[in-house]
Amino acid sequence: MTGNLERLTRNEMNELIERAGRRSSTSVSKKTTLVVAGEGAGSKRAKAEQLCIRLTTPDEFATLVADLLT
Repeated sequence: MTGNLERLTRNEMNELIERAGRRSSTSVSKKTTLVVAGEGAGSKRAKAEQLCIRLTTPDEFATLVADLLT
């Protein structure tokens, strides 16, 4: 992650997602609604594209959850 999210651990990111009323997952499936993918993202990004799942960059995701970072 980059920017404000760079300092967060994976567990803290998961907590942030849950505070936003969502669930985090380590895999991509047809139930997935959003994938955060930075440069060098591999098979998970490809699977999200195949399933037509919304992709966002880490910076775009930080904007989406900015209110929860305070």
